[in-house]
Amino acid sequence: MDPGYVDRLVELGILRPGQDDAFAQSDVLRARWVHSLQAAGVPLEGMAAAVRDGTLSFSYLDASAFDRFAEISSTTFRELSENTGIPMNLLKVVREAVGFAEPRPEDRVREDELSVVPAIQLQLSNGIRPVVIERWLRVCGDGLRRIAETETDWWRSDVEQPLLERGMSTVQMLEAQAEFGSRISPLLEQVLVAIYSGQQEHAWSQSALEDVEDALERAGLLSRLHRPPAVSFLDLTGFTRLTEERGDEAAAELAETLAAVVRRRSQEHGGRPVKWLGDGVMFYFQDPGEGVLAALGMVEGVATEALPPARVGIDAGPVIFQEGDYFGRTVNIAARIAEYARPGEVLVSQAVVDAAGGTPVTFSGIGAVELKGVSGTLRLHSAQRTA
Repeated sequence: MDPGYVDRLVELGILRPGQDDAFAQSDVLRARWVHSLQAAGVPLEGMAAAVRDGTLSFSYLDASAFDRFAEISSTTFRELSENTGIPMNLLKVVREAVGFAEPRPEDRVREDELSVVPAIQLQLSNGIRPVVIERWLRVCGDGLRRIAETETDWWRSDVEQPLLERGMSTVQMLEAQAEFGSRISPLLEQVLVAIYSGQQEHAWSQSALEDVEDALERAGLLSRLHRPPAVSFLDLTGFTRLTEERGDEAAAELAETLAAVVRRRSQEHGGRPVKWLGDGVMFYFQDPGEGVLAALGMVEGVATEALPPARVGIDAGPVIFQEGDYFGRTVNIAARIAEYARPGEVLVSQAVVDAAGGTPVTFSGIGAVELKGVSGTLRLHSAQRTA
């Protein structure tokens, strides 16, 4: 930032140079944060007055918890692109993944962004397409953003707020939470790496299974029964009306209970939630029969938790996977079937019935149905557990 702005921070007492007018490492972060607060509309003079009278302090930024926040390097995005051969558009996505606005070529690269570069170089040198790397970076950024925002939410509600309620001043609270943050931050990073490694094991094991089966099939040593994957949508009927009556906090509790029920049932049957839709969830199942069993368990589980009745629609067929989500006609049809289903009903397409042979489920045909947004008619069936 402009040296004149730094001089102004010193004049106001927000920055205090040490011996030989040298600044500490934490002063860099202090200046950046104050500059950001001012840009967000907080008056600089007001912050300075609060610091002078002891109402506010930025000394908590000296805690080790904040050492992880990167500095800005002397390298511009244009220079980095020229030196590494990485396309400028791909480098811009790196900044988006970190959570900042799209940079200009003359903007300088952050140190944490530089640490992403070796992985991109290796990917490109091994023939991975830039568009694929962009998708991966965006998914990384979106997933980690949600983790950081959720973490910050519970930090404010369960760390900072209780300290204030115990009678601490804002300055005391900020110091106390920073000390706790310094102790827990390394442990939170361990949690992220451990869960990521576990998720990799699941995904890589599935990929290895497909590789082995493909090899055996090509050698004539395996005859597989090919089944298309299934997509299902579950939603709670009357959820909107209920939240209007009970309020947002009750709605959040309902959504949390729903998530616990359906996540457990989907995992038991080899499925996974793809995205959460407020009053519902979209799932992907490699085996349509298992998807039906999971759906029946979800409907039953929702009922036992005294939630509004659930309804589920399932279709089987080809899907397109992109940026952590699934797309295609199968997805659209499953969503429309869910809208058509009655409360407490699991409704499936003929494709699901054809692919679910051997599953302990009874299907009752309800005939050909016209669905909104779907051309022609579809034969639908209601699923029940086989007695």
